[in-house]
Amino acid sequence: MTDSRSFWVTGASNGLGLALVERLLEQGHCVAASAKESDELNALAAQHGRRFLRLPWQLHADGQAADACQQICHAWCSLDGLILNAGTSDYLDAPLAGSDVFEAIVTSNQVAGEHSLANALPLLLKGESPQVMAVFNRYSALQLYAPTQVSAGWNNMPQWMREQRKTLKGQGIDVTVVSPQSLKTPVTPAQAIPEEWTPRRAAEELLRRWPQREPELVLETLDLSSLWPLPRS
Repeated sequence: MTDSRSFWVTGASNGLGLALVERLLEQGHCVAASAKESDELNALAAQHGRRFLRLPWQLHADGQAADACQQICHAWCSLDGLILNAGTSDYLDAPLAGSDVFEAIVTSNQVAGEHSLANALPLLLKGESPQVMAVFNRYSALQLYAPTQVSAGWNNMPQWMREQRKTLKGQGIDVTVVSPQSLKTPVTPAQAIPEEWTPRRAAEELLRRWPQREPELVLETLDLSSLWPLPRS
């Protein structure tokens, strides 16, 4: 991507989300980031000025996504790309134990994703070749409530994103789902080998593939905490 475009990246506090923001800004794009306060984000704001927009980050909470999109509308009037970093632990309110962490990651990311997409849709409809990319990790791609049943939008967020694809495609918006290979519903017959992805390298690869507008991409990593750090206790 070379022409300047407008992007909104969620879950951008650290790891992969922050790397996506940094790389998009380096490429000359306008970037809105939903992220917690940090020295890294402060430095980006000082360096990039009006091309960088700081937005609310608790997108699972009522009204936060609407507020974020209102700010994007005031700044740029439209949106070309929405990147849902749907593996973030930004939405965890407090340290949790055991399996509670994984369930909280799944449920909070699903609510945040639904809020973000619904509120971003009017802006995407005004954008140039608009596209949505939703990125999941092994935790956020889990199926809840009925693990023995067929995956569906009500119990699996990657599947929920796929269910939005037809409607969005009819409106000119492509959807790319990036997730680990699912044994239940594999998207490719090829076996994906987990790699030592760094946030920077993963961000570069995802943005390199962005113009191809592929429906599905497989991302397997050996170290989830590198791309999606868990909160410190």
